[in-house]
Amino acid sequence: MLPAPDRRARGAAVEAAARAHLLRAGLREVAANANYRCGELDLVMLDEGARGGATLVFVEVRYRSDARFGGGAASVDTHKRRKLVQAAHAFLAHHPKHADAPCRFDVVEADGDPASPRLTWLKDAFRADD
Repeated sequence: MLPAPDRRARGAAVEAAARAHLLRAGLREVAANANYRCGELDLVMLDEGARGGATLVFVEVRYRSDARFGGGAASVDTHKRRKLVQAAHAFLAHHPKHADAPCRFDVVEADGDPASPRLTWLKDAFRADD
């Protein structure tokens, strides 16, 4: 079942806001909405100013209209993390020029108005071996 058009538009607006936020912070976009059988990567960015050298950043963008049940990061559970790690492996297999780069997984939490969401960037939100 496909998501409702308004839900899809809300997701696109929130991802665009997250992308703009990360670009302003100095990251460079590598890919967006990279789909693989095992899952999707919302954003793949390059953090050239990271400690230890240029780091490939896999970013999960999570929007919650109501934080009563936990913010966006709380929804990135063990199952979701596993899917993101598998998708990251697939991305690296398809993009060998990044295969040896250090990698990290970030989460951008968004809430409020999807057209102008409040964003919280959680760097290194989880590890591939968590």
